[in-house]
Formats: sequence, structure tokens, C-alpha cells
Amino acid sequence: MLFINNIGGGFIILFLFSILYFIFWVYCLVDVLRSEFKDPNMKLIWVLILVFAQGIGPIVYILIGSSGKKYSF
Repeated sequence: MLFINNIGGGFIILFLFSILYFIFWVYCLVDVLRSEFKDPNMKLIWVLILVFAQGIGPIVYILIGSSGKKYSF
């Protein structure tokens, strides 16, 4: 019981960060599924990257993923 009482604010911050990162991951996944890419295989590649590289995949997609879309705004 003492361990549960001692985790305090750190647990809450970690929990909130996890929830925000999950929302960010879902946003990237939905964006990939709704987008059209220049190469038809890129959609499958991005989905695989997002699923299997969950830690870094969404960040990489945001940084370089939009360059392969047909209609980049």
C-alpha cells in the first residue's frame, strides 16, 4: 500500500502523457487511412510503421509523411 501512496504526481503526469500520445497516434493513423499517396503502397507502409514502431512512428509520419501525399496543403 505504501508504494501506491508514494507514486503521487508522477503517475498522473505519465498517465496524461500516455493519453495524449495515444490520441496523437490515432490521429496519425486516421490521417494515413484517409489520405491518398502518390505511390499506392505508401499507405500500407505508413500503417505498418505506425503499428509496429509505435514509439517513433507518429513523429516520423508528421515530419516526413506529408511529402508523399497527392494533395499536400
